[in-house]
Amino acid sequence: MIKVIKLTYNNFAENTYICYDQTKDCIIIDPGCFTSQEEDHLAKVISENNLNPVKVLHTHSHLDHVFGTSFVLSKYKIELYIHKEDRSTLESFKLVADFYGIPLKTSPPKEFKYINVSEGISFGDSHLAVRFVPGHAPGHIVFICHKSKFVINGDCLFDGSIGRTDLPGGNHETLISSIKSELFSLDDDYLVYTGHGPDTTIGKEKATNPFF
Repeated sequence: MIKVIKLTYNNFAENTYICYDQTKDCIIIDPGCFTSQEEDHLAKVISENNLNPVKVLHTHSHLDHVFGTSFVLSKYKIELYIHKEDRSTLESFKLVADFYGIPLKTSPPKEFKYINVSEGISFGDSHLAVRFVPGHAPGHIVFICHKSKFVINGDCLFDGSIGRTDLPGGNHETLISSIKSELFSLDDDYLVYTGHGPDTTIGKEKATNPFF
């Protein structure tokens, strides 16, 4: 059984997720910790739960979701996994931060591995399926646990809303189509962990989300 810890960081109120199972191996998804205090908090949560980080995953590499990636990679000596179409977004991290006037303590990671969508992601005794859901970002993916019926969906679907599509690489029609095919094909009782804001469910969004 995969357990999920949700942590909210930085001025964008981004949700970072830690997933772990009975082995205590864990993955860290979208580490958005920005300040030293937030980095310390993430490390404290990991330590207090006796967890062993083994991978960092990005749903996508917009800056608010990856502020803490270099910190986590350095501290735990682990590797980053992204979708191949997400590379350009990750590599524009510093340019976007400079555009918004956001000072960075560390450079974005230059080494990473590509996720094989068909194989998914394994850690400990557990497995997450991966689906490609572009539209908010060109290389956006989601992580699904079919056994526990949840999806960590980054900035695709929100409680009563969807991800913005006015950023570079965004496309409204693509996002709507992606959500319908890759998320709304899940059972209604799947819990949706969002990149910002509260959790929701597939059923609730299919029934009430005004974008559909």
